[in-house]
Amino acid sequence: MQPIDLLVLPRWLVPIQPSGVVLEEHALAVDGGRIVDVLPAAFARQAFQPRETLELPDHALMPGLVNIHTHSAMALLRGLADDLPLMDWLQNHIWPAEGANVSYAFCADGVRLAAAEMIRGGTTCFNDMYFFADATAAVAAEVGLRANVGLIVLDFPTAWAQNWEEYIHRGLEVHDRLRGDPLVRAVFAPHAPYTVSDAPLKRIRELATELGIGIHMHVHETAAEVEGGLQAAGKRPWQRLRELDLPGQGFIAVHMTQLTDAEIAEAARLGVSVAHCPESNLKLASGFCPVAKLLAAGVNVALGTDGAASNNDLDMFGELRTAALLAKGVAGDASALPAASALHMATLAGARALGLEDRIGSLEKGKAADFIAVNLNRPATQPVYNVLSQLVYAAGRDQVSDVYVAGRPLLRDCKLLTLNEAGTLAKAAEWRTKIAGGEKREA
Repeated sequence: MQPIDLLVLPRWLVPIQPSGVVLEEHALAVDGGRIVDVLPAAFARQAFQPRETLELPDHALMPGLVNIHTHSAMALLRGLADDLPLMDWLQNHIWPAEGANVSYAFCADGVRLAAAEMIRGGTTCFNDMYFFADATAAVAAEVGLRANVGLIVLDFPTAWAQNWEEYIHRGLEVHDRLRGDPLVRAVFAPHAPYTVSDAPLKRIRELATELGIGIHMHVHETAAEVEGGLQAAGKRPWQRLRELDLPGQGFIAVHMTQLTDAEIAEAARLGVSVAHCPESNLKLASGFCPVAKLLAAGVNVALGTDGAASNNDLDMFGELRTAALLAKGVAGDASALPAASALHMATLAGARALGLEDRIGSLEKGKAADFIAVNLNRPATQPVYNVLSQLVYAAGRDQVSDVYVAGRPLLRDCKLLTLNEAGTLAKAAEWRTKIAGGEKREA
């Protein structure tokens, strides 16, 4: 018998690849942080001698969820300014609050709060965009989450940098410190076409190509953004980005609610990935991403929550359900984005967008052991006729019992193992007092 670290024995195993498959009475064998095999449980008991066995008789085992777009530190701004359109929300509330409060400590405490929420909800990898990427990287490493930290770039000064040259310089310092890190990597994150001018975008394209890292950017989030681009430059923002050679393999376009058929075809041809954030788009009335059209054209569409300040949560199970339902309503087709496709968006499509599809996103031999267990023996998910449907249309994040990243447990039997939840909540309360006091003085 082969000695291994862990043998997981769930009721159902959802590998994601092949699509739509649910394996019953199968086991996941893990050693050295990687998946050694996926095989029938009876054979696994004969073939392996595990140092630990995880019995999950009521659970579906699946890959960890990949949150392809978030601003994790903004968890500390959750609920600060609700029920407002995007630009009012940003310019009159969020940016002033950030200007008064954002620091390394703010970001570290905010990311730690976000990490607690994400781990409890089954997210094992997140793609971030925010200030103090070094703080995000440090906390992700501390708690054991897989992360892409965004090297944000803007034209205007903030607590992180004073001009676009300094944003890029500081970002490159973070990138260099993360070389060789097994879990945390860097990606360029120019904020949006309306906040970043041509010169920094040209430089970002040069550096991204030279360093072999991706670009993560808000694009065509609202009709007002597109109209503003037409007024300022006589062209739609997508066209401007195309002329600067930004979209291509490794480019993640976030939101993409305002698209022509020609732009959809071009995104497919260029190998662009789209980060779909349905709940944020709905809450800010930004528009509807044409998911069914994008998928039909061959575009890789992945799923993100956006930040907790505009969602107002980092709940990928909630996002899964909303994405599946909204796609049907927008397409006028009840068969649009079926459960298997929605799960693919939240796992393997996200891994592909990040260039990690050879490591995560599915439960396959040789991949990293990033997986979660979802307890389906709850009133909301019984009886079980179709496991994939239950996961998308009925299950909630509170049913996630166990979370592993690279074979390391972050959540066991609903208990967080790698961070102090009470201390994290206490820090959040301190920031709430400080930020709320500043808001009152401003008013």
